[in-house]
Amino acid sequence: MKSIEILFEDEHICVINKPAGLLSVPSQSKDKSALSILEEIMRKKGTYSPKHRPFAVHRLDRDTSGVMMFALSEHAQKIIMDSWHKIVSERLYRAVAENPKNVHKFLPKSGLIDDNLAFNANNIGFVPRKDENSTESEKISKTVPARTHYTTVFRGKTHSLFELSLDTGKKNQIRAHLASKGYPLAGDKNYRAKTNPFDRLCLHARTLEFTHPFADKKMRFEVKEPAEWELYVQKGDFQKNHEKSAHKKESLALGKKRLSTKDKAHMNFIEIGKKR
Repeated sequence: MKSIEILFEDEHICVINKPAGLLSVPSQSKDKSALSILEEIMRKKGTYSPKHRPFAVHRLDRDTSGVMMFALSEHAQKIIMDSWHKIVSERLYRAVAENPKNVHKFLPKSGLIDDNLAFNANNIGFVPRKDENSTESEKISKTVPARTHYTTVFRGKTHSLFELSLDTGKKNQIRAHLASKGYPLAGDKNYRAKTNPFDRLCLHARTLEFTHPFADKKMRFEVKEPAEWELYVQKGDFQKNHEKSAHKKESLALGKKRLSTKDKAHMNFIEIGKKR
């Protein structure tokens, strides 16, 4: 069962490291969430009470890992959410994304993506197409503003490692913005990624820096993304090409000589299997 790592806790807030694949807060399903697991931990320690329990102040997508904060009272939740943009000074993410096939579509080293987002029937965010021949934009009645700053940490031959920060925290924002520029995140089926090297979405909330809402003290928490991510980007993903090449060679080898009826008659069952 997935669990959480507590990075900091006092009477007002708790900062955790959430693993990928775990909901931030409970949903209609009976799946565990970071909030419910934190409740269980507090109950076991004897610190849980109706007035002292976890409340969400922001969320990470289920498939996103990394640093996340909870308020530990309803009063703390209101103060944090009312002053979120004042107290939070930095939120940094790291992501591995597939490069566009066309090098002319590569993003600059750093920049801002500020396309508005829309949401489909499954509540998945996307950037409506703007091409003249498309009627999709005409069907979108509501969009929301979204601003994502990005820096390319390392650009490999097949993938890039990005560092990102958000001016707005919309659902699926990073995933939708990068995918709209031809950079779907590795492991992201919703945005048609073709690679899944780590059996997970390659998006990680690396850094959260804020001023403590009650102690008025600057705090910074950082959990690095897996080291394998950058190594993977540096090396490049040529597995599919290798598999195609190996399959082609195997097919050619098998096709060199076909067994005749006469040959089969002189071979027993095991020998036929080996020959094939």
